[in-house]
Order: sequence, then C-alpha cells, then structure tokens
Amino acid sequence: MTTQGSLLPAEDDAPTAQVRRPKNVAELDPPSRLLLGPGPSPVHPRVMRAMAAPPLGHLDPALLELLADTSGLLRGVFRTSNEATLAVSGTGMAGMEAVLGSLLEPGDGLVVCAAGFFGQRIAELASRIGAAVTKVEKEWGQVFTREEVEAAVAAAQPKAVAIVHAETSTGALQPMGGLGEIAHRHGALLVADCVTSLGGVPVEIDGWGVDAAYSGSQKCLGGPSGMSPVTLSPRAREAIKARTRPAHAWYLDLELLQRYWNGDHAYHHTISSPLVYALREGLRLVVEERLEARFERHQRNAEALWVGLEAMGLALHVAAAHRIPSLTTVRVPEGVDEAQVRTRLRDDYGIEIGAGLGPLKGKVWRIGLMGHGSQKSNVLLLLAALADLLRKR
Repeated sequence: MTTQGSLLPAEDDAPTAQVRRPKNVAELDPPSRLLLGPGPSPVHPRVMRAMAAPPLGHLDPALLELLADTSGLLRGVFRTSNEATLAVSGTGMAGMEAVLGSLLEPGDGLVVCAAGFFGQRIAELASRIGAAVTKVEKEWGQVFTREEVEAAVAAAQPKAVAIVHAETSTGALQPMGGLGEIAHRHGALLVADCVTSLGGVPVEIDGWGVDAAYSGSQKCLGGPSGMSPVTLSPRAREAIKARTRPAHAWYLDLELLQRYWNGDHAYHHTISSPLVYALREGLRLVVEERLEARFERHQRNAEALWVGLEAMGLALHVAAAHRIPSLTTVRVPEGVDEAQVRTRLRDDYGIEIGAGLGPLKGKVWRIGLMGHGSQKSNVLLLLAALADLLRKR
C-alpha cells in the first residue's frame, strides 16, 4: 500500500530495490558571483526580465515574429546581408558543429589555422566528421599573417579554411582583412569562430569575405548560454545544397534550421522561447548602445585593466597589438598558486576569473570584460582584490 498523500510505497511495504526517497531540497538560492572569466559573462537586468516573460510555442506566430526580429538584429551585429542568419539552440560549440557539419562531407579538405584551444577544437571536430584536415599551428597567443594563410591554402587546395577570430584560450585577436580574398581566390570557403568577439570588437562578415561564422550568446552579447548565432553567405549555402549526402547531424543541419527561422517555418525542434527572448533583448541593447560606442567601451575598459595589471608588476601574455579587449590573459607570477588565487577571489570577493587551458594551464589567468561585464567599476574591483591577494601571499 502507499501512504496517504504519497505515490511512494510506505517504508514497511517498500521493495528491496526501491528508489530512495529524495532528501528535502532547499529553495534555489545560488551565490552571487561577478563573472569576469572567459564566459559566461554578467547578464544585463533587462535580459533577465525578458526571460521571465510567458513562454510561447515554437510555431506560435508571435514567436516566429520574434525570430525574424532576432535574425535581423543579428545581421546588423554581424554586419552582413546574409539571409541565412539565425541562432542554433546550444552553446558556441553547437554553432561550430553546425557550421562544420553542414559544410563538410567526409573527405573534404579543411585547412585549420590553430594557435589555441579552440583552433585545435575545430580541427578535432572536423576530423570526427571525416574531413581531411590540414592543421597549421603557431605558438599559443600568436596570430597568423596573410602570407602564412595563403601558403597553407595554396598547398592544400581545400574546400574551406577555418580560423578563430578571437581565441578565448589565449586572448589573441586574429587580423581578418584579406583572408576572405585569399580563400576565394583558391576556391575555398572562409569559416570564422567569432564566439568571443561578436558584440565586443568589430566583426565584418561581408567586409572580410567570411562565408560562415558562429558565436555564443553568453559572451559579449551579454545573455545566458544556450544560443549560438550563425550566419552563412550565399556561397556557403550553395556548398551545403551541393552536398552528396545529408549533413553530419540532423539537429544541427543549417539548411533545415534556416527553413524554420527564415523560410517556411517548417517544424524542426522545440526552440526555447525564453532563450530567444534573452538573445533578442541582448541584441536590442547592442543596437541601442551603437556598435562603435560598444567597441570603444570594451577597448577603454580593457586598456584600464592592462595598465592596472602592469602597474602591479604582472605581465600580459599577448602582444598589445593583438589583444582581445574582451578577454585578457595575464601571466601568473613565479611562486604563486594560481588556483588558490582564483579560489580566494571567488570565496572572499565573489569574483570569478578563468584558468589557462592546454599548454597555458597553470601559467595564465583569463579575465573577461564582456558585454554588461565591461564596466569601469568591475575593473577597479578586480584590480583591488587581486592586489590584496597577491600582497598577502
């Protein structure tokens, strides 16, 4: 029998293999953190309010209108006229997999310029798809010259060349001018990872000749994670339509997603309307601030951070000419336990910064000033907290 008011068996009647009763679960009360790491970044209050609006069905005409708004706003931030501009349900990795899996078939050639963790991730993912990957590598924190890209593409003659615009693992900003022309002259598509750059530094999809790009909602766009903006040029869409077999993953098939977002709205999946609300409101904030003003804010606050860190005697990992304003890597001083400093920042000051990845693990801290988090007050608070902890070591 069961106890009154419960669907679980009474204790004396419970079978041996019964699932244990759950303990009392407290009301949600997460700690307050100032997110100054490589992502996620602080979410603007207006974005938080937008997420609290009533959910809508994925085919509700009102939601489809919001998708059209979001697509149009994304075109403005990507600075493109691409019709196929949308957001994949998932983080930036979903965008990466959607782009590579939609463009590439097994055996297709791909040149990957890798000077950090996410360049390496592109190569790994493309290999899993079955692409013939040619990896061009440099030391983590460096960028590629046009001559280096030209030489690699000329030698491999690939279907596409992929490069990370803002390498989140190193803090290096890759110059993009001329890379589209190089790729197209050799009959290749240009793919750009803009996860840490979109909305924080200039992204010129049409001006650079980028054929496919992806980003993430949780970085400089100032929203929660869960949506990955993507844009495809007409050239990229033709390559997708010319495939001899279906895309790598049905859920991440960009041609199907384009139909849902900007075509006849054919059912694809049950999109999260609150995440659409959040991305749309985050993009509205970008447009209200104006892109140029937003870029200047990110640059100004980054420079204040750089000056403050160097005044403390800390060295920055990337040369000044190639630093990302939204993501700074600072070298850990000799003899300092970098993990302990991050823990103390979190526990004593409520500030989160990131650790290094790959060969930079234990050697750098990664500090993000992205979107709503790029504020003078945050710079001053972090510098004061870091100085206090390093003085006490």
